[in-house]
Amino acid sequence: MEPVIAIILIIVVAAAVGTGTFFAGIQYRKKVGENKIGSAEEEAKRIVDEAQRDSEAIKKEAVIAGKDEAHKLLSDAEHEISDRRKEIQRQERRIQQKEESVEKKLENLEKKDETVNQKIKAAEQRLQEAEDLKQSQFSVLEKISGFTQEQAKAYILDNLENDLTHEKAVRIMEYEQKTKEQCEKTAREIISLAIQRVAADHVSESTVSVVPLPSDEMKGRIIGREGRNIRAIETLTGVDLIIDDTPEAITLSCFEPVKREIARVTLEKLISDGRIHPARIEEMYEKARREVEYMIKSEGERAIIEAGVNGIHPELVKLLGRLHFRTSYGQNVLDHSLEVAYLAGIMASELGLEPTMARRAGLLHDIGKALDHEIEGSHIEIGVDVARKYKESEIVVHAIHAHHGDVEAKTIIACLVQAADAISAARPGARRENLENYIKRLEKLEEVASSFDGVERCFAIQAGREIRIIVKPETIKDDDMVLLARDICKKIEEDVEYPGQIKVNIIRESRAVEYAR
Repeated sequence: MEPVIAIILIIVVAAAVGTGTFFAGIQYRKKVGENKIGSAEEEAKRIVDEAQRDSEAIKKEAVIAGKDEAHKLLSDAEHEISDRRKEIQRQERRIQQKEESVEKKLENLEKKDETVNQKIKAAEQRLQEAEDLKQSQFSVLEKISGFTQEQAKAYILDNLENDLTHEKAVRIMEYEQKTKEQCEKTAREIISLAIQRVAADHVSESTVSVVPLPSDEMKGRIIGREGRNIRAIETLTGVDLIIDDTPEAITLSCFEPVKREIARVTLEKLISDGRIHPARIEEMYEKARREVEYMIKSEGERAIIEAGVNGIHPELVKLLGRLHFRTSYGQNVLDHSLEVAYLAGIMASELGLEPTMARRAGLLHDIGKALDHEIEGSHIEIGVDVARKYKESEIVVHAIHAHHGDVEAKTIIACLVQAADAISAARPGARRENLENYIKRLEKLEEVASSFDGVERCFAIQAGREIRIIVKPETIKDDDMVLLARDICKKIEEDVEYPGQIKVNIIRESRAVEYAR
């Protein structure tokens, strides 16, 4: 029990000691806390006092700063008010000066207005005096000249019109000369190049078919008993056989060249065979017709190949082949068409155009001549109808229609075909022209020139390439000669058909004759 009691005692003592220690700690902490609270209160009082002192100082500084700012603002306001007063005073002085200046100007304007009114009155007075003087001068001039005012005006206008006519003629001559020089130079280069590159031989041919005979005895066999053989040949072929005194030759006459060619081939076959009777004539005629048809087709194909065109209708190819047997003034029409195609194509190339279309139009321009013996109308109308029938382009149709100037050429291709046709036809030796047509053309030229007023005499010279016109000097003045030449050229172009160009040369001569006695 003693140990337990000891333990209990120890525990009680320990508890008592702990309690005392606890209460002692509490008292100590209380004392420490009271000490801290006292120091805190003192610190707080100190801080409050310092804050009061600081606030008082700040308040004093703020009051002082506010007074300084107010004083500064007041000073600035006074300076600004003073400046504005000075500016207002300056503006008042300026306005006063302007008012004085305006018043002076108004006074000057009034003076000038009075001066201007006086000058206007003086000017009106002088104008009236000038008008009176003018009227008096007009009266004097009318008395001196014998013209009224209207007559004098008409006289002056006539003189002015004459001067203008002179000026117009001079200007026309200058412009024409300049334009002609430029155009002729370019055209000469293009045409000479085209002609040089084509360099075709003469294509003039004979239009009469002559069949040679081995002997004159063959003439009787061709005539046959009671003329039955020659009648059979003429009936089948539609060609007239001319058997005359020409030794060892028979002449075939027919306006249709293909028929004449068939008759020629038939007759040559009969002569070569030796058997001549109606049945044999019919047989040889059929063979000759087939050969000529094949030749027509071959010639047409050759032409389109040489011209370098394609897509032509087969019927047009046949018509081109028929042109191989057609002549115009002794010129083979197919060769002429090929030459026109070459020339037109070369000129189109030089001008930067499509040469194929130009060659096509040139090749087909005379296609109507293949049918002009069978269909009524000119070869131009027939050619236009045929080209439209076989769906040729309007460019080609228009070139055919315009190549002789029946209609105005509206495309460059048509103009090139016109030029190429004229070049081909006008080459020396290309065509033959009978004397009657030649004389008619010269007479027509002189008739056209003589139809103009003031023409005294005219002469067609240089084989119709030039016409010289002598005018009446009292009727035609120097300035009128230029206009007259232009009018005559236009009239010739409208009324006369001719190859190449015609020079119109007008001569005006004044003479004074007196006799010394």
